[in-house]
Amino acid sequence: MDAVQETGNLIAASKVQGTDVYNSAGESLGAIHDVMIDKTSGHVAYAILSFGGFLGIGDKYHPLPWSLLRYDTEMAGYVVNLDKSQLEGAPAYDTDDEPNWGDRTYEGKIHDYYGVGPYWGGI
Repeated sequence: MDAVQETGNLIAASKVQGTDVYNSAGESLGAIHDVMIDKTSGHVAYAILSFGGFLGIGDKYHPLPWSLLRYDTEMAGYVVNLDKSQLEGAPAYDTDDEPNWGDRTYEGKIHDYYGVGPYWGGI
């Protein structure tokens, strides 16, 4: 039995990992590999989407600003208003690499690409 249960609108990060992500047309875009949480505010900053590749080979990780995702209970997954071509051109990193989280220049490029304000309140 899991030590952390889902209650109302709250969910454990471990249960978010692996959740499918769809676009608004219902197409599968991938799954959430991880979430990045701002240590100071406690807010979720990014969902790290595993996208591309085949059977886990060639996957790229795409940091999506958390504000782009909305949970759809009927789909039992998150929905974003993006298509596959938008993700193919989005900021991403290889599975064996990781960006320098906290580098506001790098993170600013993510937010600029998706046209949403940064989680930290300004660049």
